[in-house]
Amino acid sequence: MPEQRKEIGIGLIGGGYMGKAHAVAFSAVGAVFDTALRPRLEVIAAGSPESAESYRRAFGFARAATDWQALVADPAVEAVVIASPQTTHRAIAEAAFAAGKPVFCEKPLGASIADAEAMVAAAEEAGLPNMIGFNYVRTPATRFVRDLLAEGAIGDVVWFRGEHTEDFLADAQAEANWRCRGRANGTMGDLAPHMINCARALMGEITTLSAQIETVHPTRPGADGPMQVDNDDQGQMMVRFANGASGHLFFSRVATGRKMGYAYEIHGTKGAIRFDQEDQNAIWLYRAEGPEATRGFTKILTGPAHPDYLPFCQGPGHGTGYQDQIIIEARDFLEAIATGAPVWPTFREGLAVARVIETAFASASDGRWHTVPQA
Repeated sequence: MPEQRKEIGIGLIGGGYMGKAHAVAFSAVGAVFDTALRPRLEVIAAGSPESAESYRRAFGFARAATDWQALVADPAVEAVVIASPQTTHRAIAEAAFAAGKPVFCEKPLGASIADAEAMVAAAEEAGLPNMIGFNYVRTPATRFVRDLLAEGAIGDVVWFRGEHTEDFLADAQAEANWRCRGRANGTMGDLAPHMINCARALMGEITTLSAQIETVHPTRPGADGPMQVDNDDQGQMMVRFANGASGHLFFSRVATGRKMGYAYEIHGTKGAIRFDQEDQNAIWLYRAEGPEATRGFTKILTGPAHPDYLPFCQGPGHGTGYQDQIIIEARDFLEAIATGAPVWPTFREGLAVARVIETAFASASDGRWHTVPQA
């Protein structure tokens, strides 16, 4: 007999850039992955009842909530997706867990290390499925790199270089916006979590680090005159991993010319790997074998032979896109709910990333190497 399908009511908080991506993902995931749980777009909440109603019409939700509290309390909402500003994450997650509902939360986990710790405690006390939205690490290409490293394809890894660089605030005359206020909205709160998560996924625990964090453009034009920027434009850290390898991570929102510079390079004793999100459907693999004259990096295009590619397309080289990463996240969240088993990355991974960031700020403050607290 065919597998029985069951509906699950989804409540989404936030309808902006990421809210739309999650709405589309939960609309499509059942068809793409033939999931046992089929999402039903039940309720959406946003910054105001008016904006929630606008998003409801645009995204196809059954109802709009007056606020997030009403959404969490709604009996038709069986799982909560948080795509609102990070300052709201903790309160929403704690309320959802108290109501017995699984939670998917966009990164970063909270606006502070205290928020992240409290959210992990609430999730684990409730014993409910929980996930954090690190989408870039889910591309078929990076999933394949994880497999290559696990099988020792490039030998013992000795060095990792990672970056998440963009240029949306590279112009010093660009008008100040909400990203220029509050530590949680700086580069270390916004871009750094993705690459730290990537480094941990590919290399393992970061044990020690030495960091520098800076504001490149301290003032920007504002509606009422020059405005002081009170958070960071870029940061970097030297790191040591638990496996003995060393590395360097760099994050910037002022990297002129970089649009989606989520990129890494890994060196091992028998080869190397390169990846750049601006070419997300390819990796470059070097194997230290054969005659020196014929050695070189080989470009491998993703296709049906790579993780999570085939459900989207049967043709190699045709590629997946940004939205597909969010659909893969939705599949993982539904799987965690259906099976009751944790599916990585859980809130605990979000806390681990937050601890690296907190340690980086401490190092940048005193100029010393610091040990990263482990879970």
